[in-house]
Amino acid sequence: PRQSAAADTQASEQVARRSRQASAAFDPDEELTRILIDQQLKQRTHSMELFSLGACRFMLGFVKKVLIADSLAPMGTVILGSSEPQMVDAWFGMLICLLQLYFDFSGYSDMAIGLGLMMGFRFMENFRQPYVSQSITEFWRRWHISLSTWLRDYLYISLGGNRGSTFQTYRNLFLTMLLGGLWHGANITYVIWGAWHGMWLAIERAFGVDAAPRRINPLKWAFTFLLVVVGWVIFRAENLDVAWRMYAAMFSFGDWRLSELGAAQLTSLQVYTLLLAYAVMAWFGIRQFYAEPLDGAPRASAVERQGLVGGAAVAVPVYGVLLGRVLLLLLFVASILKLSAQSFSPFLYFQF
Repeated sequence: PRQSAAADTQASEQVARRSRQASAAFDPDEELTRILIDQQLKQRTHSMELFSLGACRFMLGFVKKVLIADSLAPMGTVILGSSEPQMVDAWFGMLICLLQLYFDFSGYSDMAIGLGLMMGFRFMENFRQPYVSQSITEFWRRWHISLSTWLRDYLYISLGGNRGSTFQTYRNLFLTMLLGGLWHGANITYVIWGAWHGMWLAIERAFGVDAAPRRINPLKWAFTFLLVVVGWVIFRAENLDVAWRMYAAMFSFGDWRLSELGAAQLTSLQVYTLLLAYAVMAWFGIRQFYAEPLDGAPRASAVERQGLVGGAAVAVPVYGVLLGRVLLLLLFVASILKLSAQSFSPFLYFQF
């Protein structure tokens, strides 16, 4: 009986190991994933340092949501609602929607993580600079990690993961993302969006694409960024007619200027916000890519991090931290003033 029990235990460990291997396409920070809320309800750490860090994280999320996402929202809504968008309108609108989606949802995630820290709870990170990804597989290891974890644990592995044939593995990846798209809402646009990502996950699995690269390849990044943008079109579109209109405009290669409607709606604040948002996203994306690589990627040396991310390996002096927190506080106050002045603050993920 003991030998039988030992054999069963060993078999269970092998199954668990294969399940972890099967989650290569959806593999967030496992250490944070294992932190269970019920354990923290029984025992957690409270301190002024954690409260301060939580407050800063909350303010950061609030700034991302109100100052960036809400400032860009009107222009994206106008372009998506246009009956005859031109090529530049469509691409410009999708680049805006791309930022709005990220800063809106990651802003709310930051606020939730910050509130948790203020009360002693530690929640897993939900975003790890997804737009620095060089494959769709890597993208889903950086985007909406709580959802990708759920899809992995309760759908992908339950369907069999990679424990069956090669075809079954590709089928499981595709079905997982198809159902993930349906999770967002009972709309054919979400199903197509999920199928789009599932297809590319299967293709990348077939070609053995590296999901945890050490260096940034501009061509791979540009191709992945294009795939993500194309996917966001169908995700943000109200229906298939709107999506088709946007796709037709994006790939029409017609007039290389903004339409009169687009130019009339565009404000200098939106232009500056757009440029600043992409600059911030690029800086922190490259910084985290080298300083905090995904599981399976070799960590860059201190010299590489210092040269590539502007001194990430060097400790930030106290006055630098204080200056950053003062700046964050000022931006937080500005966000509150902006929120009180505007009549509506869109919440993209309310329906989810």
